[in-house]
Amino acid sequence: MTTTGAHQDAAGPTARGFGWWERRRAAALDIGLGALSAVECAAEGADFAEGAQLPPSAGLVFGLLAGSVLAVRRRRPIAVVLVSIAVTPAEMGYLMAVVGLYTLAASEVPRRITAALAGTSLVAVFLVTFVRLRQDVAAADFDASAWYVPLMSVFMAVGLTAPPVLLGLYIGARRRLMESLRERADSLEQELSLLADQAEQRAQLARTEERTRIAREMHDVVAHRVSLMVVHAAALQAVALKDPQKAVRNAALVGEMGRQALTELREMLGVLRADPAPSSASSSSAASSSASASAYGSAPVVRGEPLAAVGRAAASAARRHGSAAEDGPGLDGVEELVEQSRATGTAVELLVRGEPRAYAPEVGQTAYRVVQEALTNVHKHAAGAEVVVRLAHREEEVAMQVENGPSDAAATSARLPSGGNGLVGMRERVTALGGVFVSGPTEDGGFRVSAVLPAPGQAPGQAAGQAPGPAPADG
Repeated sequence: MTTTGAHQDAAGPTARGFGWWERRRAAALDIGLGALSAVECAAEGADFAEGAQLPPSAGLVFGLLAGSVLAVRRRRPIAVVLVSIAVTPAEMGYLMAVVGLYTLAASEVPRRITAALAGTSLVAVFLVTFVRLRQDVAAADFDASAWYVPLMSVFMAVGLTAPPVLLGLYIGARRRLMESLRERADSLEQELSLLADQAEQRAQLARTEERTRIAREMHDVVAHRVSLMVVHAAALQAVALKDPQKAVRNAALVGEMGRQALTELREMLGVLRADPAPSSASSSSAASSSASASAYGSAPVVRGEPLAAVGRAAASAARRHGSAAEDGPGLDGVEELVEQSRATGTAVELLVRGEPRAYAPEVGQTAYRVVQEALTNVHKHAAGAEVVVRLAHREEEVAMQVENGPSDAAATSARLPSGGNGLVGMRERVTALGGVFVSGPTEDGGFRVSAVLPAPGQAPGQAAGQAPGPAPADG
């Protein structure tokens, strides 16, 4: 007859304990039963004392003391049953015997003890009933058959013992089942809470990675074009009066660079603003799948949250307009980068080793971005320096290196700002594909950027935009 702490908490202030009772109404019930049992035993004790030629007051006091033991049935069920067995010869304590056996069977007392006490109570009731019936039959001069007294004694004993024991066993088993279900529910609730916390952490990580990726893409798109525009604008300012024709060419280059930068920005914003594919899942399941996504492309699209939707939006845009990787720059655009840098007056030499071949889109785009950012850094930090761009097409990898000499102090400085994110972005791109990235100053005062990307050979005739599987989000 116990309850769990969770049940007590759910019951509210009215369920507070009283003494050793867990709830006040349980205390009221036990005290009431103890009072009824005391009154019953007192009356039966007085009759027993009179029949045994003892003072009725002695039987009354004994009955009150014995019957009141029922009040502690929850705390001492074995003691209550033992007292009921002890007073059975005095033909008292029927209520105490019935309630005591029920409480004993419903409690956590070992079943062997319950069976032993129930059997003892059964035998005691049988013996007392058998003796009393024989006396009554003999006193009434009633001609009964030989089986009447034993059979009625068995009926009486079983009727007073079996029902409370069986009911107690049923209630106890049901209570234990409910407590087990409650514990399982609490455990599941804790697991769900833990899973929700982990999902939120994964979602936050995914959002952070998306912000980093978008910042890297914006940097790659804007920094190179704008850097060239600033360099051309500085050259335009220097030669505007001296060489009008060169100034016109520089102005045309500035305009072309601006249009290219706007085109790339427009393409990126178009992907970010692409309408997500309709989803029939609920918002809660969408949040869970977003948290458990292991790649950008597997995250669900949420309208109004482009950071969490870039991967799916890019894939949707690719399905509408063809492969996005095919539209992006690749290694075939490195020569154009070199020409653009040469147009600013920078001495750039391009050296290619090995036979060019088709690469996976993410490999070609990453190599292009590395060269692009390295040239941008040259324009920012090493104006007038000589630059060597090396590309090596190997059997299982492609390597690139951009090395510049010391800057020309006499060269006009464009005073380009630097946020320090270029090298970080290049390293993130290369390592995301399992490559190696190294950068640092050279012995002659220049700077070198080197990267090696794994590029397994493709099947003959396989185009760059037909690489197996979707391109990573960094591509």
